[in-house]
Amino acid sequence: MTHNNGQNKKNYGELYVLLGAVLWGTTGTAQAFANPAAQPVIIGISRTLIGGLVLLLPVLLRGSSAGLFHPFHLVLAAAVSSLCYQVTFFSAVKMTGVAIGTVVGIGSSPVFAGILGWLIRKEVPGKRWWWATMLSIGGIILVGLSSETGKVEVAGVLLALAAGFSYAVLAVAMKNILEVRNDPLSVTCGIFLLGGVITAPVFFLYDISWITQPDGIGVLFYLGTFTAALAYYLFNSGLRHVKVATAGTLTMGEPMTAGILGVVVLGERLSTQGWWGIILLISGLILLTFPVRSVRAFFQKSCHQ
Repeated sequence: MTHNNGQNKKNYGELYVLLGAVLWGTTGTAQAFANPAAQPVIIGISRTLIGGLVLLLPVLLRGSSAGLFHPFHLVLAAAVSSLCYQVTFFSAVKMTGVAIGTVVGIGSSPVFAGILGWLIRKEVPGKRWWWATMLSIGGIILVGLSSETGKVEVAGVLLALAAGFSYAVLAVAMKNILEVRNDPLSVTCGIFLLGGVITAPVFFLYDISWITQPDGIGVLFYLGTFTAALAYYLFNSGLRHVKVATAGTLTMGEPMTAGILGVVVLGERLSTQGWWGIILLISGLILLTFPVRSVRAFFQKSCHQ
């Protein structure tokens, strides 16, 4: 019974991480509706600060604000890597387009996460992770190559790779914090608040009058509430039960969502090659989220009822 409960928690953990990634996948599309004067740096910082403030209310109501920044060195590492991810990702998307920026940034993160998880946490990825990762990376490459709107710029690609590495560092730091404090809500809140406080002075370096416009405050509210607070809470809730490498691969639900929204909402074109990429990507995510034995057991149980 204990083994089954552990397996169920692991499966739910994978699902939570995937749901968080799907919410992240709406980030690039939301940014496309932001005020034209919006700076990627301010969008990233505002998203972090709003996310922390949104999570602070339930943390205070629960009375779990004690030790919000403990252990400080790990929370600081997570906050800095989160901010680096926000800034590099939004800058990459602005330079290369939603499809290329998301594909390169998130496509590289499972590789970085697998390497860091192995080197730092001694987590050796299993065979299922390798198959799922290869399928998913192959899928996002096809999606990226099929984009007709993305502008491939070297600086933008390098920024996207920096975003992928920053995410991997963030995942490792979060995993270590959760092993000390098994509370995804306060952990996420502490990381975002610390990141927001550190970078608050940056607001004085830019003209942020656009924030008061409907396409400024509306987009920032969505990004902070749904793609930061809720998405990272789901991600951290799942990260407690899965390896860093597994979480890294599951975040490729983000480019899958971004690609579909790019076609449906932004009117971007996706060729047959791109759709095959989406299919490969979904296959990899299903393989990792719902193991074959779990699917087989589900159908066997359904047939016996």
